[in-house]
Amino acid sequence: MENKKNNHFRFSLLFASIFAVFTSCEREISDEVEFATFPATGDIFTDDPIGLGTFFYFPYGPSPENPPGSKPTAWSVDNEVSYEGDASMRFDVPNADDPEGNFAGAIFRIDGEGSGRDLTGFDALTFWAKASQNVTINEMGFGEDFGENKYVTTRQNVPLTTNWVKYIIPIPDPSKLVRERGMFRYAAGSVNELGYTFWVDELRFEKLGTVAQPQPAIFSGQDLVQQTFNGSELNVTGITQTYNLANGVNQTVVAAPSYFTFSSSNPNAVQVSSLGEISVVGEGTAKVSALIAGVKAKGSLEITSTGNIVSAPTPQAPAAEVISLFSNQYDNVPVTTFRADFGNTEISDIAVNGDDFKLYSNLNFVGIQFPTIDATGKSSLFLDIYTNDVANGNFQVQVRDQGTNGELNTNIFTGQPIEDDAETRLDLSPSQLTPGQWITIEVPLTGGLTNQKSNISQIVFVGDIDFLMDNLYFR
Repeated sequence: MENKKNNHFRFSLLFASIFAVFTSCEREISDEVEFATFPATGDIFTDDPIGLGTFFYFPYGPSPENPPGSKPTAWSVDNEVSYEGDASMRFDVPNADDPEGNFAGAIFRIDGEGSGRDLTGFDALTFWAKASQNVTINEMGFGEDFGENKYVTTRQNVPLTTNWVKYIIPIPDPSKLVRERGMFRYAAGSVNELGYTFWVDELRFEKLGTVAQPQPAIFSGQDLVQQTFNGSELNVTGITQTYNLANGVNQTVVAAPSYFTFSSSNPNAVQVSSLGEISVVGEGTAKVSALIAGVKAKGSLEITSTGNIVSAPTPQAPAAEVISLFSNQYDNVPVTTFRADFGNTEISDIAVNGDDFKLYSNLNFVGIQFPTIDATGKSSLFLDIYTNDVANGNFQVQVRDQGTNGELNTNIFTGQPIEDDAETRLDLSPSQLTPGQWITIEVPLTGGLTNQKSNISQIVFVGDIDFLMDNLYFR
């Protein structure tokens, strides 16, 4: 509390001084005034942590998706193994069934709320690393501070061998890092559910001078087209920066939106924030694009709003009678993916006036997969859809189980179930799909599913329309 009080006092005093200067006609700001700066130290760890303070290691905690969380004791200083000097950072990735945590992951943050480093003079985070076996580390990077996380930068799927190798993580735009607290971050899971060890040494920010030819991208470099509605809220996705390194390799990192400057060609229809948050504010068409350090990012999103839309009908079924996969009205069970690996359908998350939808575009056939659901005692699958399209042919909804072998077997070319999987399906003719209206669909769990409702794990949509989906549940 003392530091906070002192900081507040200093800020108040500074503000009062500035106010006095600007309200006086006899005094001017001196050219000798120096504004606050932060150390430009590049080293993070050589034989010990450097300049991080007392409390700097923060493991990732439990989450609804991963209740065990990261093992808090995964990191230590190893005084017997090093690339250079006398010590290295040691990371012991736990077994998948470790009760203390089923993976290793954390951030290294400079201690102190008013702290930070000026990294504008560097172009990459570098380190030497090796492992007890050939492994792939899920994520390594910097910029996460458990605060704004404004400039998180991540290199994914980092391959380690049993030999020391130098790794480079380019900074997407160094000019942004005037005050950065997040020095390092990592996340590593087990291999075949078994743990292993890896080491990192000589961890530092460097000015290599060989990080060149920037190739930024948004939406994974694709030029996308999407139809939506007033009030929709989306996000710029697939944000990356790629640099060519001295060894000729193009190294791509996942970059935080704050590195980029976003723009809309029609702000009266679409606006985009500095965090890549897209708001559809009016009817019309606009293209969202981006720059980083003066370089145009590859990829864009052309959005057309057709006007206002009302929310889907509110389900009236009591929560105790429902197994919900997607609805704001109920607690939803986990879903593995809303886009299975067959077909070319595109899926977007849409929020309109606080209501969440799934937008399916360029539909041919697409699967929703989830851990097995015991729908014994449930009679039907329900969902609401909204489309502005006139259907060319039927729209079909299929519900499938895993059969007696406990595996979901689908032909990836045809989307049809094979082996002992069973399904039921419902066909809706074009006349049953009224454009511009929400339609509630009920798929009876009959046919092949009549006696096999205890291990349902897939729902499939087949058709030739773009549509919004809401309130997907069994009852």
